[in-house]
Amino acid sequence: MSVKFMADKTVSSPVEIIDVTEDPEYERFLYRCILHSKNAWTRVSYRKHKLRREYLEFVIPRGFRKKVLFYKGDHVGMIEYVPAEVSDCPIIGDNVIVMNCIWVHKRGQGHNFGKRLIAHMMEDKKEAAGFATLGLENHWTAWMKKREMEWLGFKSVKSVKLMHKRKHKGRRFTIHLMWMPANENTKPPTWDESKLLEGTHFCEYHPLYHGRYGCEELKEIFEK
Repeated sequence: MSVKFMADKTVSSPVEIIDVTEDPEYERFLYRCILHSKNAWTRVSYRKHKLRREYLEFVIPRGFRKKVLFYKGDHVGMIEYVPAEVSDCPIIGDNVIVMNCIWVHKRGQGHNFGKRLIAHMMEDKKEAAGFATLGLENHWTAWMKKREMEWLGFKSVKSVKLMHKRKHKGRRFTIHLMWMPANENTKPPTWDESKLLEGTHFCEYHPLYHGRYGCEELKEIFEK
């Protein structure tokens, strides 16, 4: 992979969803959230994201995809998804696609871009039995909220109340297993709760990221 920084490509229509998975021109979007992707991309940045790079090298050949939505040439939305069997989220299910993350920047809100990204994922993986993700309730971050996942079409099929070992000690929040089947007869997925307690490792910007709040030395960062 190259690691040079490039300006955003001029798109041919007001809205365009681009697969950034294997195009070196968009490589910075693979390593960084769209909130930070305009910053200069350097070798230092590349080394900093070592764990992310190792994750990508493993999952890209196995079906991982990250798509970025451009609106009038500006990157305002993204979605990232992967087959459950190679997902870092501990979701278990046959022929299930796990949505790692979805985000629409506030400057792109009001256009149903979130639902547009969901429809794009479903079309891209139309042979899947269904789509799963994690939704958070009473968590202190703004990402992956349960109510937002419900608005996108997911429903909660399982949940657990946890507490972070280092952050907001004593404050309980709920992690939901969110599910959107391809048809009504599809069996919903489940999860590995012991792995859930370890948090996620695939992206340092994810609200359940293991390495946040000085938790690198802990095996489990959550407790019931």
